[in-house]
Order: sequence, then structure tokens, then C-alpha cells
Amino acid sequence: MASLKDLRNRIASVKATQKITKAMQMVAAAKLRRAQEAAEAARPYAQRMGTVLANVASTVSGSDAPPLMTGTGKDDTHLLVVATAERGLCGGFNSQIARHARDHVRKLLSEGKTVKILCVGKKGYDILRREYGQHIIDRVDLREVKRIGFANADEIAKKIIGLFENGQFDVCTLFYSEFKSVISQIPTALQVIPAQAPADGAVENQDSDAAYEYEPDAASILADLIPRNISVQVFRALLENAAGEMGAKMTAMDNATRNAGEMIDKLSITYNRQRQAQITKELIEIISGAEAL
Repeated sequence: MASLKDLRNRIASVKATQKITKAMQMVAAAKLRRAQEAAEAARPYAQRMGTVLANVASTVSGSDAPPLMTGTGKDDTHLLVVATAERGLCGGFNSQIARHARDHVRKLLSEGKTVKILCVGKKGYDILRREYGQHIIDRVDLREVKRIGFANADEIAKKIIGLFENGQFDVCTLFYSEFKSVISQIPTALQVIPAQAPADGAVENQDSDAAYEYEPDAASILADLIPRNISVQVFRALLENAAGEMGAKMTAMDNATRNAGEMIDKLSITYNRQRQAQITKELIEIISGAEAL
């Protein structure tokens, strides 16, 4: 059984941990609002970009379409861009994204496909390299970035496009976590190459008799629009991840703070009982000694 001194030290240690988790919860709550506003503000632009892409792409077909829209015509090599957080202490946020990507890797490998992984974020890299380290071709480190900007997403998008132009893959899928609420983040997979319009980005002029003319031609517009769309979708994924990470961290630290409080209560009860038993034992020894005299 632990001594009274050991119990006092453990109670003090848990109280110090509780202060840290409480402080981290407050910091995450403060950052969450700004990250949530940024993620929600990026959604309409990304969705509208998908709508415009669908409208223009509907007028182009065959050899006029750019390669980023049509792909290579094959489905042999897949690039998975797995975006996670750079830090932990946010519950199962990172593991959910990695699990979603891992399931997709297993499915592709079972079909005989070649899989390559580009990790954005340290935690996803640490999880995936244990089982699929040989498939990881590169890693993007954002630990020094204090606030995610479009330039960071554009750099990642250029890396993806560069790999495609060099014939490194046929299909590219982006994995991230879509922010829903503080306690809900949904792992999401989005194919960015070949370009696919989102479900809510349907062609707007399909029921209209209006004729559209593009200047320059639609193929030239798509050649510039599709790389931009890849950057926008990566940017949205990074913003969604930032909001989801703060929400998950806030929830995890709140749970840790409450668990620390419960542990302190249990240790305090144990300490008081053991102290009372020690006092009772000393009193019995004193009374027994007095009676012996």
C-alpha cells in the first residue's frame, strides 16, 4: 500500500496535470471559433468552384479536355494525399482519418493497384508508416506554420500536379476530416484528379436554353481552372482539419480535466482513510501502553 507521502505526491501531480489540461481546453476553445469561421467561409467558395468547373466541363469533351480533367485513361496507380494534424492530444481525430485512408489502401491493394501516399501532417505519417511505410513517397511538414494560408495549400497542389505530369500516378484522392461540430468530425475522401464536380456542384444551365460562349475557349479556361480547383480543395481540407483538430482537442482536454478531478477525489478518499487508520493505530498503541503501566 502506498504511504501517505506517496499519496500526497500523486495528488499534487494529478492536480498539476489537471491545470495543464484545463489551460489547453481554454486555448483550444479560443482557437476553435476562428478556425471554424475560416472553414465555414471556405465552403461556399469551394462549392461554387465545383459548380463553375461542372458548367465549363460540360461543354468540353474528347481530346479538347485537359489531362487533369480526363486523367491518364488508366486506373493502375493511386496517390492518396492524407491530411492530418501536426500534433496530438486531440482524441481520435488523427486516427480516424488514418483509418479511413488505411481502409482505402487495403481495398486498392486487394484489387492489384499500385498505391503511393503523400502525408500532410506528422501524426498521419507516424500512423501510416508502421504498416505502409514503403508506400509513402513524401511528407509535407506544417509544424512551423502558425496559421494555414492559401500559399500552403497551393504549394501542396503544385506538388501533386507535378507528380501527375511526371506520370507518377493515375488517380489522386484527398483524405481529410470535415468539421461538423465540436464532437463530430467526419473523415472524408475527395477525388481531385481526374477532376470530379461535387454532388452539390451540378451544372446550373442544364435546364436553360441560354447559349454560353467562352473567351478564351472552354479548354483554355479549364486548363487554368482545374489546377486552381485542386489548390482550393486542398485549402478547404486544411481549414476543415484545423477546425476539427481544435474541436477534438477541446473535447479531449475537457474529458481529461474531468477524469483528473475524479482521480483526485478517489486519491483524497484513500489518503483520508489511510491517515485516519494511522491515527487510530497510534491512539490504540498509546492507550495500550498506558494500560500496561
